[in-house]
Amino acid sequence: MKRSEDELFREATLRICGNLEIDEALHELRLFLQEVMPVAKIYLQHYDHDYHAMRTIAYASAAGYGKLDLLTPLTEAARDNAANFPDHLNAFLIEDPMSFPVSKEMTAFHDIPSSSVIVMALKTGKTILGYLILTSEGKDVLNDHHCSFIELLKEPLVISMSNALKHREVVKLNDLLADDNRYLHGELRRLSGDEMVGARFGLRDTTQMIHQVASLDSPVLLMGETGTGKDVIANIIHYSSERSDGPFVSVNCGGIPDSLIDSELFGHEKGAFTGALSQKRGRFERAHRGTIFLDEIGELPQRAQTRLLRVLQNKEIERIGGAETISLDIRVIAATNRNLEEMVQDGRFREDLWFRLNVFPITVPPLRERTVDIPSLVQHFITLKAKELKLASIPTITPGAIESAMNYHWPGNVRELQNVIERELILSPQGPVTFETLGTTRAKPVDRNVAPPIRSYNLDETIAHHISSVLKITDGRINGAGGAAELLGVNPSTLRNKMNRLGISYGRKA
Repeated sequence: MKRSEDELFREATLRICGNLEIDEALHELRLFLQEVMPVAKIYLQHYDHDYHAMRTIAYASAAGYGKLDLLTPLTEAARDNAANFPDHLNAFLIEDPMSFPVSKEMTAFHDIPSSSVIVMALKTGKTILGYLILTSEGKDVLNDHHCSFIELLKEPLVISMSNALKHREVVKLNDLLADDNRYLHGELRRLSGDEMVGARFGLRDTTQMIHQVASLDSPVLLMGETGTGKDVIANIIHYSSERSDGPFVSVNCGGIPDSLIDSELFGHEKGAFTGALSQKRGRFERAHRGTIFLDEIGELPQRAQTRLLRVLQNKEIERIGGAETISLDIRVIAATNRNLEEMVQDGRFREDLWFRLNVFPITVPPLRERTVDIPSLVQHFITLKAKELKLASIPTITPGAIESAMNYHWPGNVRELQNVIERELILSPQGPVTFETLGTTRAKPVDRNVAPPIRSYNLDETIAHHISSVLKITDGRINGAGGAAELLGVNPSTLRNKMNRLGISYGRKA
């Protein structure tokens, strides 16, 4: 028996308002709407004026549902479209998402197949709390009749959205109280291994490689510029592995004097040398049944390289001055900002050690190549530093500040961004964050050949443009010294596969 419009409204309202969690409400709403219209996915979003980005806070689909805190940067045209939604519109149908600035960028950014879309602004008075987005599978599936029915659900959805936003504010305030146990646990990890800002976008390829190797015991070599977060990735690999309950021991190979490196890494027996007043366990021994992270491995002296090779080959060490062989159950993660292959050719790094370490290399991209992650990184560091500095509230960001951050070269990468934000919060604890001093303390022109300007926020387009720029430098040459693969820090076969996928032609020019 066909239900009346009032009955449908009452049931939908009960499903929306009958759940305290907004993602569960969307899930129930999607199940209900499937009875009256061909809806595939539902998103709840709102435009964040501080970050000039669309923030997705919840979703529901046939594959599942959940809460999100996902920022999608928008171009100026799309921002104007989102920030100045017409007052007279409640819900409207978009038959071609590519013709509407916001939907065009959202579908492209998240790689959502083009389909018909219904958008409804959730307003209280003239204030827009957010947007309800419904998508279908296939074009021209949703129609004006479906749009009219969604408008009937505006009031319960506004109530649910308002409660969700208020709940988010309460959560932020509770986070500022800094639960002692969680805070200390996070400090021990330096940065939580459970979170890597940019995992969905700028670090998507890196994240995939982490997932492939984390559960194994294979050595990992992290390569990338200073400040890109190699130590954070090492943490993530360890705490995502079966060794997560074991120790994670970090060693800065460049920060230990040559005369002490053997003692620090492998330990010593009492009386082994002047000043050895007692037995000492080294870093490797302390990392037993866990992971040792050798940062700046390129700074390791030749003598220590030889002993490290034995550890990797035999999984055993001897303390300085000792005769006992100590077996180890240990995983090695190494990191460097130097070109170890060149150091091998120059005789400054052992070739056999290089082969042992280079089992699974992961190149961490610099911040200038993942500017799409800057809005989320800024938000993350402002929240983190506000907690560390014990600020009463989280400072806001001045309009245009995010654009300044995205246009800056960031020679110091993520570490520089973190330090800049901390300096701004020290100087202006109440905010707003402006980034007005960017580049004033360290003037450095952008090398357009190395870091091409961002022409699109679409990740594939950005990668394709960067690869094409490097190919111009190498005159189309991919292999060998000075070739595009070497400049990009990837295997030539990997580069060719990526170029084929992106439709980039290659071959040396005549």
